[in-house]
Amino acid sequence: MSAFHTYKNPSLAVDMVVFGYQDNKLSVLLLNRNEEPFKNEWTLPGGFVRMEDTFEETCTNILSKKLGLTKLYLEQLYSFDETDRDPRGRVISVAYYSLINPAKFKIVAGSMANDVKWFEVKKMPKLAFDHKKIFAAAIKRLQSKILYFPLGFELLDDLFTMSELHQLYECILDTEIDRRNFSRKILDADFIINTGIKREGVKNRQPDLFKFNKKLKQNNFHLNIQQQ
Repeated sequence: MSAFHTYKNPSLAVDMVVFGYQDNKLSVLLLNRNEEPFKNEWTLPGGFVRMEDTFEETCTNILSKKLGLTKLYLEQLYSFDETDRDPRGRVISVAYYSLINPAKFKIVAGSMANDVKWFEVKKMPKLAFDHKKIFAAAIKRLQSKILYFPLGFELLDDLFTMSELHQLYECILDTEIDRRNFSRKILDADFIINTGIKREGVKNRQPDLFKFNKKLKQNNFHLNIQQQ
């Protein structure tokens, strides 16, 4: 018998942190489980990896079957391999995070959930498994990466004002950012393009509308907005 067959193999799963941004609040999408373990408790969306699927295909299945979502931004986060992280046995989880604008999607709970709901990141319920740890890692990654990679535009409408972009960064980074300094650095980096269109329906002013510069070379800037 080969050495391959002498070892018990752990199960492999994917867990997902789905971030959304609406009304100047950063939220995460959670499922309320309708089966054991942790029945009736809140968890991140997740599922086991099938023999015929890649990690990203597993993510796609989770998003479509459990949440009714398709074609989202996905990035692998980290692997979580504590031996006791799942009461069903030895399960290694490869975590991903995703970003969506909730206004663009209709969330649908799949057959394995009692409910699916957005929670503000500052008002999270108790999470089952080791999902609190996974969520914390995802927040940290998002706060770090948004400074040098154009993630935020997945969370905004296609057209947005400078004020709306500024509010998004303040919300994600959980800190006040000098507005004038922020605008200068964003514009100097060719991060966004002024469309020449004005936002209508705003009292006393009509702010410019911008869009993300899709031709931006994503490795050519670092938005060190913490420096004043």
